[in-house]
Parts: sequence; C-alpha cells; structure tokens
Amino acid sequence: MPQKDPCQKQACAIQTCLQANKYMESLCEEVIRDMRRCCKANVGNSVCCSGFKDSNPSENKSDT
Repeated sequence: MPQKDPCQKQACAIQTCLQANKYMESLCEEVIRDMRRCCKANVGNSVCCSGFKDSNPSENKSDT
C-alpha cells in the first residue's frame, strides 16, 4: 500500500480555505504558511509540494 503524502492534510486545507473565501489568498495565509513549513520539512517526500512555490511573496518584495 502506498505511503500517505505527509503534506496532503495541508494541501487539502488550502483548497478548503480558498473555496470558502472565494479564492482570496490573503485570507488563507496561515494555511499557506503551514503548507510551506510541511514542504520544507518533507523535501523530496511529498508529491503535494512538487508544484508548490518555495518563496513567500510577502518576504520577496522589492523596493523598485
């Protein structure tokens, strides 16, 4: 039996939050942070993280 993806719970939480909030990412920042933490802790072990961006847009703002 295949092993459960370690970040599946967080990925589902993001989808649930986005659907509940009309896809406004700003209202789901906490669950997105949880997903980033999970992906960082499970590098190479989570299929759910394969398409998830590593960078946090709020941390990468430039002063141009």
